[in-house]
Amino acid sequence: MITKVQKWGNSQGVRLSKALLSDVEIDVGDAVDVAVRDGALVVTPVCRIRGGHNLEQLVSRIPKGYKPEDLDWGPPVGREVW
Repeated sequence: MITKVQKWGNSQGVRLSKALLSDVEIDVGDAVDVAVRDGALVVTPVCRIRGGHNLEQLVSRIPKGYKPEDLDWGPPVGREVW
């Protein structure tokens, strides 16, 4: 894909096609890392998070010493096996 650097306000930008972003699974609004490697500009997704949650971040918020407890869900209702 050939495109050109354009000026938007006080910044410069490159317009990328929807198909190109789809190939690398990047959507509008996703955070990306932009770096220079061996003279090439490389754009990679920061983190592919589905549903807006990152399991590592969620688990890190569990308090130290937390002890999980068994919950009583009641007797079986259908054909599930307990």
